[in-house]
Amino acid sequence: MRFASLGSGSKGNSTLIETQDTCVMVDCGFGIRDVCRRLLALGKTPEDLSAILVTHEHSDHWKGVVPLARKFSIPIFLTAGCLKSRDRVYEGVNFNIIDSHIPFAIGDLQVTPVPVPHDAREPVQYVFDAHGIKFGILTDIGHSTPFVEGQYSNCHGLLLEANYDQDMLDSGPYPSFLKERVGGKFGHLSNDQLSAFLLKIDQGNLKVILIGHISEKNNHIDKVKLAIADSLLARDPLEYASQEAGSPWIELNG
Repeated sequence: MRFASLGSGSKGNSTLIETQDTCVMVDCGFGIRDVCRRLLALGKTPEDLSAILVTHEHSDHWKGVVPLARKFSIPIFLTAGCLKSRDRVYEGVNFNIIDSHIPFAIGDLQVTPVPVPHDAREPVQYVFDAHGIKFGILTDIGHSTPFVEGQYSNCHGLLLEANYDQDMLDSGPYPSFLKERVGGKFGHLSNDQLSAFLLKIDQGNLKVILIGHISEKNNHIDKVKLAIADSLLARDPLEYASQEAGSPWIELNG
């Protein structure tokens, strides 16, 4: 299995996961022209996609989902609540409603939805299994729970958010309501919350962590490194996904 970020941040998010027979996209927060450019940089085209999986309906995850799926006849997988939140009818799109508590398969990829606390309608994140390799995506979550920690234990690779540094958020330019939203129980994970999460999961198989959804105004990579340094068992497992360039392909092996 391998994975890559096409871009991660408040202006757009999208991730690819590829196995021997399957390539799926998780979220598409970019317009068609932009996402095609980002796919090409990873050696892919929309025709290579087996499906688009949606975590939730916020525009930085949803913006390009329907246009891309409609133009290239790609099936979309999402929760009923997520689709209902759009409050409109989409013609020419193949929606597949998933149960947020029941795993399903796309090709040789086993997909486990993970319900998370976030200010959206029936939001989920995803854990993927194929050929003995386990990879998890966990962003856009206001706080961790024992259930979530159990789902993301024993992964070989993780894409995790470190959205904000608490001091930078408190003293930063956001208005009060937005600070409360980001730092609330249904907002995003801080560096310190991510550190606590890492201490609670089983890292026995963990080879690499891709840090994403880093706020441009409320965080810095150096602060992320410092906050989570003592929470990591593996040596130098960290990679970072940027808003503009995403990340290169990252290979996962048993």
